[in-house]
Amino acid sequence: MAIATTSPLTGEVLERFDELTPEQLEDKLARAAAAAATYRLTSAAERAGWLQHAAERLEKEIESVSQMITTEMGKTFRAAEEEVVKCVHGLRFYATEGPAFLRDLDRDAERVGAKQTFVTYQPIGVVLAVMPWNLPLWQAMRFAAPALMAGNVGLLKHASNVPRCALYLEELFRDAGFPGDVFQTLLISSGRVEQVLRDPRVAAATLTGSEPAGRSVAAIAGDEIKKVVLELGGSDPFIVMPSTNLDRASDVAVKARCLNNGQSCINGKRFFVHQDIADEFIAMFVAKMGALVVGDPMDADTDVGPLATESGRRDVESYVDDAVGKGATALVGGERPDRPGWFYPPTVLTGVTPDMRMYHEEVFGPVAQVWAVPSLEEALWEANGHPYGLGSNLWSEDEAERELFVRDVQSGMAFINGNTTSYPEIPFGGVKRSGYGRELSDLGMREFMNAKTVWIGQDA
Repeated sequence: MAIATTSPLTGEVLERFDELTPEQLEDKLARAAAAAATYRLTSAAERAGWLQHAAERLEKEIESVSQMITTEMGKTFRAAEEEVVKCVHGLRFYATEGPAFLRDLDRDAERVGAKQTFVTYQPIGVVLAVMPWNLPLWQAMRFAAPALMAGNVGLLKHASNVPRCALYLEELFRDAGFPGDVFQTLLISSGRVEQVLRDPRVAAATLTGSEPAGRSVAAIAGDEIKKVVLELGGSDPFIVMPSTNLDRASDVAVKARCLNNGQSCINGKRFFVHQDIADEFIAMFVAKMGALVVGDPMDADTDVGPLATESGRRDVESYVDDAVGKGATALVGGERPDRPGWFYPPTVLTGVTPDMRMYHEEVFGPVAQVWAVPSLEEALWEANGHPYGLGSNLWSEDEAERELFVRDVQSGMAFINGNTTSYPEIPFGGVKRSGYGRELSDLGMREFMNAKTVWIGQDA
């Protein structure tokens, strides 16, 4: 795939970028290793100050950066603004809370025969981040902010269709005052990731992306005995029970499915509705999905913009065609519009069965699958039968149902009566084929730190 900015609205190539030569890549790796040797010695207060400066600069550039995001991957300008604001918040969160996450943790010295014992958290060095295009700033920021606060050095291999965003991040951290080469962008193809990950100067990696990409990175990291965090696919269940407010639940269901033009791992994708309220809820859901405005993402009235790539639109179309061809029914949408750009309409399907591809796989676009179920237990059985386990969502006012959901749903995150999302304050990640490890919060920062045990004996 060429490294280029291509408009999802028109298909026009706006700018092409040269891939790093072998010599240039070697230079960046060498500089990252040299930076790691000295950056680890900086203080938590210094790192926090640089993060605050980055937040201040980004906040001043919200409009231009949001336009850059929309231009490169097609999300609405409004959604891009929300993403940039979240990045500002994430930077400030780690600047404020990060120093506390780095403090030594005392342990019971008497129980282990010591005068003193504690755990000290230390950076591990150069961390490679392989990031996707769907949240081009936030996905990278939720790696970068905690990694830099921890004293690690970052190398960003971003998706090839968002090079402007990738280069902007390097510029942002450099201009915020971070020492040179502490955060660098690598404009390279995915085929060169293995070379970088196997390089002994790289200590670990984090990847957000597809399951095949995760398998590849995990295999390489395992062979090299390097730490890796994986955030992979998701086909999140969205369960609606009779005790909830259906109007509110259906509003959020539309947002859950179509946020980011339907291109997010934590979008609600499989909707399980109790049979007693299924007809009413589905009617609301279909009407609201059909009322969404599909159009130019820079237009304030647009709800859903184009998909990010032509191949992505082709994939979504093939999933729907396969399901409808095997007996599923499209209650709304289901056909590519006759217009320029990589658009696909909000779509709701019923009658999806195990012989259809979308039943087992992730559809990365605004396509919802809906089933009526007789009970919460049945909804959980169906939800847990999927190979992914990233987020999950329940709408219920019944305390017993909430407890059952939290106990039994197989996911890394469980949201009740609210849309699944990410916050820097709480851990983010999945189970099963959705990956392992955690991003965000103190857990995310400590994923790439050495928890070093210190034991000091009694005086002789």
